[in-house]
Amino acid sequence: MLDIKFLRANPDIVKENIKKKFQDEKLPLVDEVIELDKEFREAKTRAEYLRSQRNKISKQIGFFMAQGQKDEAEKAKAEVASMAQELEDLSVKEGEFEEKIRKIMLVIPNIIDPSVPVGKDDSENVEIERFGEPVVPDFEIPYHVDIMEKLDGIELDPARDTSGNGFYYLKGDIARLHSACLSYARDFMIDRGFTYYIPPYMIRSSVVDGVMSFSEMENMMYKIEGEDLYLIGTSEHSMIGKFIDTMIDEKDLPQTLTSYSPCFRKEVGAHGIEERGVYRIHQFEKQEMIVVCRPEESPMWYDKLWQNTVDYFRSLDIPVRTLECCSGDLADLKVKSCDVEAWSPRQQKYFEVGSCSNLGDAQARRLRIRIKGSDGNYLAHTLNNTCVAPPRMLIAFLENNLNADGSVRIPEALRPYMGGKDVIR
Repeated sequence: MLDIKFLRANPDIVKENIKKKFQDEKLPLVDEVIELDKEFREAKTRAEYLRSQRNKISKQIGFFMAQGQKDEAEKAKAEVASMAQELEDLSVKEGEFEEKIRKIMLVIPNIIDPSVPVGKDDSENVEIERFGEPVVPDFEIPYHVDIMEKLDGIELDPARDTSGNGFYYLKGDIARLHSACLSYARDFMIDRGFTYYIPPYMIRSSVVDGVMSFSEMENMMYKIEGEDLYLIGTSEHSMIGKFIDTMIDEKDLPQTLTSYSPCFRKEVGAHGIEERGVYRIHQFEKQEMIVVCRPEESPMWYDKLWQNTVDYFRSLDIPVRTLECCSGDLADLKVKSCDVEAWSPRQQKYFEVGSCSNLGDAQARRLRIRIKGSDGNYLAHTLNNTCVAPPRMLIAFLENNLNADGSVRIPEALRPYMGGKDVIR
């Protein structure tokens, strides 16, 4: 959410930013919120004037009474009573204006970083760098579910019976591999100085409003019927939410956290849910990274976060690339974002396995996350990034470590988490 003072002083910059995100339908909102803000400030100024006048006249009442000027005292009392009614009306107006302004400000997108390429959607994202040599073996790579089924590691039909499409049973060595990837990611991030968390898996609507846009919420989150609780779509939601209404001392920054959680998503939209596969599903697990820092440090942490994901995948012999998200592919709260994509030998292309985002002070403004500085208080910056999210990540792992005989090689880094196994047969 933007600072209303910034929008008031820079309406043209805000409008140009909206155009870059190809959300022209939101352009009238800028003028609308400026007019509402003007009326709000006029009401507030009028209320402040009335309070000062009321205090002044109230003092005169005592003087009139002491002088025996009852008629003058009664006139003053009537004037004070009239002011009280107007103040009450103005208070209601102020509240209405504030609510309208907030609703509009929540849907006006954050100002994107100047380095973000302008484009309509993810088809116009820009490749930044490749890590590792993409290899296409001289034998056929089966579909990932076929690999799992051949290793007796997945059951989709029973999951459809119990839960519907978008769910799965993992079993045996594939289930163990799934857990191993997460355990390795946990230790990988701890070794890089991040504090490990297991957060709440449900959050209140006040936190949802603070961490994401309304459109994202509608397409992603499951509401718990009859309660003010939502299932998290990623642990970033509850991890950033834990800082709501806090004042963090500068000396305690940066806060570098890594969290494990299951994630639950509706996956509403053009992509839909896969009938047979584990790429786009309703539940999965993830090891996340979260940083709360000073504004001047957020670009540096952004680069560190995506590099962590690249290093994790390369340690498992999976080639990856980074992709700069264009303006039209950025969620409204994001200043800058990049995807990490893994190589698929079967499809002979890259696909998304993680996303790194710098949200500037957008979440901090919504959740009132402030820093106590030596020269005054100010808003923090927040960032998040996926370290690993199986079972999607297993697709890349299985394809890139598959042997010609159908067995799967276990890279050295993962073997301690697989009971010393160097291959799954």
